[in-house]
Amino acid sequence: MCVPMQNNIAFLTSDVSRLLRKRFDVVSRRFGVTGPQWRMLAALRRTPGINQGALAQWLEVEAITAGRMIDRLEKSGMVERRADPNDRRAWRLFLTDAATPLLDELFICATDVFEEAQQGFTPAERDLLLVLLERVRANLLEEPPADKALAEGALAHG
Repeated sequence: MCVPMQNNIAFLTSDVSRLLRKRFDVVSRRFGVTGPQWRMLAALRRTPGINQGALAQWLEVEAITAGRMIDRLEKSGMVERRADPNDRRAWRLFLTDAATPLLDELFICATDVFEEAQQGFTPAERDLLLVLLERVRANLLEEPPADKALAEGALAHG
């Protein structure tokens, strides 16, 4: 059975994500940062000390792209690189104190965008939406059944 495109969970979640990113891009411009820079700053707030490679993976961009974004944010005084004590070739990334007020303002704007996106939802519907999306994410974080079967078969015949 073919599922109509507008009812396809992948299409809907992708479209919602795209529309949220687009709205964040518009809002962030008022503060002199791009939407991707905002996401990078938010990721660094969430995971201080992350390295460039891991940050690029999390943001789903190439390492060189992440590096250029970090360079711009470092030049603007929002991010600092610190030597990794365990790897002389690597740098750990941290927000500077100058980034805090900007992120606080951006967080307020994000809250406004989320309010707009959930306009007309009851509190129970908002809670249910989060629960269901968390469940979808958890399901997708698990190893796919076909991969599990292949791995188990390889171990049994190994």
